[in-house]
Amino acid sequence: MSEENKDMPFAWPPLESNPEIFTSYMHEIGLPKEWAVGELFGFDEDLLAFLPQPVLAVIANVERPGEKRAEDRARGDAQVAAPFYMKQTGTLDNACGVIACIHAIYNNLDSIGSLGEGSVLANHLAATQGLSPEERCAALESNTAFQTVHKGKALQGQSGLCSEQSDVHHHFVAFVRVGDNLVELDGTKQGPLIAREGCTDVLRDSVKVVQERLAEGLYTDRLSLMALNANAM
Repeated sequence: MSEENKDMPFAWPPLESNPEIFTSYMHEIGLPKEWAVGELFGFDEDLLAFLPQPVLAVIANVERPGEKRAEDRARGDAQVAAPFYMKQTGTLDNACGVIACIHAIYNNLDSIGSLGEGSVLANHLAATQGLSPEERCAALESNTAFQTVHKGKALQGQSGLCSEQSDVHHHFVAFVRVGDNLVELDGTKQGPLIAREGCTDVLRDSVKVVQERLAEGLYTDRLSLMALNANAM
């Protein structure tokens, strides 16, 4: 790295919404092989049934119309409890897919079990315990181990064709179950958002929320959904 560029913040390149890339990424940084990132092929029940069970979280890659973005970011509440929540700054604009995975994984450790010893995920979790959402954001911004893996994965698929933030119109968020509620975790909001009370099925309740937002015009129909689920191997 040149003297001119060494002090510049890492420009997190965007990732393609591709379950194979995300699964490879998460396994490389410490997600146990028993778990994977799967793809939702549609909202119909027979298509949802293709996903290996259990499904722990849904990761949505959505496009919000320009006039709806400020409205969406104004939602959420810092007082809503979640085991792990972090904010997202402009520096991490293109890291939203990784942040969604972090939210999905760290809020399901009771089901996932131990992360790889000495792994990027395990070390980052240990380093950010007890920190505020803002401090967790700063910790990811400067995490060089994450940056190294991220840069390599961003070169895969079609991701490398889109490198400027002005070219990126989609945003990743995670839906997880916290207590009896389905909670949306999005670092650009004011805090965690209770998306649905009385959640009994993360997958199907998340799909219902996404369908409602499509009907409301909060999301366009240019979206894709993935899930953190058991690995069919």
